[in-house]
Amino acid sequence: MIAKPYLEPQRWAAVRLFAMDVDGILTDGTVQISSDGTEAKSFSILDGLGLVRLHKAGVATAWISGRLSLATTARATELKIPHLIQGRTDKLAVLQALAAELKLTPAQCAYMGDDDIDASAIKWAGIGITVPDAIPAALEACDYVTQRRAGHGAVREVCNHILEGRGFPPPP
Repeated sequence: MIAKPYLEPQRWAAVRLFAMDVDGILTDGTVQISSDGTEAKSFSILDGLGLVRLHKAGVATAWISGRLSLATTARATELKIPHLIQGRTDKLAVLQALAAELKLTPAQCAYMGDDDIDASAIKWAGIGITVPDAIPAALEACDYVTQRRAGHGAVREVCNHILEGRGFPPPP
């Protein structure tokens, strides 16, 4: 694994959009499919609270998934994620279009993904992030590897860095 555990606070402070993949980032990458075809996923409550705190601090969030999933839609709705894009595998094109729509530069964007289809978006963003068990292309493209695993607080770890960089101390 490529260890990349530190980034300067000013880089985190610049982030105005935190975009991320879903499966393998917000979840542990496991999808449960029942015999009737319904799907279930496990999302971390830790990650959810971090995303709510980012929203309150004025940082936009986006979920960009290569798969269509009602479970993803339900969780994004619950957390009031303003930008949910599903069924798109060209993550770079989606991220660049969203950044242009929001009038943001790459330096104002953070992107978190774990697979080779995320690598170009990870590399383009001002802060490219992945998780310890990501595919090698994502690890090579990133600026930061979380200490926590996907689906177990990795997104919260990043939220905390962004919030602290912007002057919001961690809650007691």
